[in-house]
Amino acid sequence: MHRDQKFHNYLQQRAHHLTEEWYDTLDKSKTGGVYASNDPEVISALKVQNQQFHQRFIQVFAEDEIDFLELFQEWVVKTAQDGEHLSTPIHFIIKEFMRTRSQYLDEVAAFVSLHPDEYSQGLIDAWKDLIVSAHDQVIYKFVEETQKSSDTQLRAQQEMIYELSSPVIRLQDDTALLPLVGDIDTARAKMILENTLNQCTEKRISHLYIDLSGVVMIDTMVAHQIFQLIDALNLIGIESTLSGIRPEIALTSMQLGLTFDKISIKSTLSQALSSK
Repeated sequence: MHRDQKFHNYLQQRAHHLTEEWYDTLDKSKTGGVYASNDPEVISALKVQNQQFHQRFIQVFAEDEIDFLELFQEWVVKTAQDGEHLSTPIHFIIKEFMRTRSQYLDEVAAFVSLHPDEYSQGLIDAWKDLIVSAHDQVIYKFVEETQKSSDTQLRAQQEMIYELSSPVIRLQDDTALLPLVGDIDTARAKMILENTLNQCTEKRISHLYIDLSGVVMIDTMVAHQIFQLIDALNLIGIESTLSGIRPEIALTSMQLGLTFDKISIKSTLSQALSSK
């Protein structure tokens, strides 16, 4: 058994002090992110998050059987998704979890000193083991949720980059240009296919100029995706003109058995535009 009403009440009374002590002892010169902020709103939110942590953690000493992860689930998810914490290196966050754990271990010693001979060493050790175990589980869950949030944010940013890197630029009336620049991997090629079809439909484009002169490298899968784009455009009534095809791209296409019979080809973009 680890439940003890006296210790529970003692920690409740100390909760506010724990937050203030924790923040006052932050070494901003050796940390970063949310912990180094001088913004009063950020500092206030940080203290509230810390206080909410204590409110949950102290419940551990009010019950004998408690699910740590269920107790902290909402707090962990909300804090891990917080923009300030997402921009804070994870090792700084883990360091502060460890400092908070040390605070609780110190509180055990301080409480026991106020009640000499009242608590067995076995119970004291059980409290310490519980503090370590609970913190370890919360840290693990926090890192897991932070990774999920970071992955989601990264995917959203990558999709935005892909979308911005394949703009369908209206030229005049119902014609438009798709200038492709840089390396194109399979993921980007798929995004180009989807974005181009959507943008051409929304802008009511009937003729699209696709310029590949800025594409440095292309593999067989990507070449196939580009031809799929041209086929898909053709299916919805949009003509395509390719320009700037490098020799290696042409060779890759021939090796794939992809033909240029139904596609207008120009060596440069200027030739393609002037031939309209």
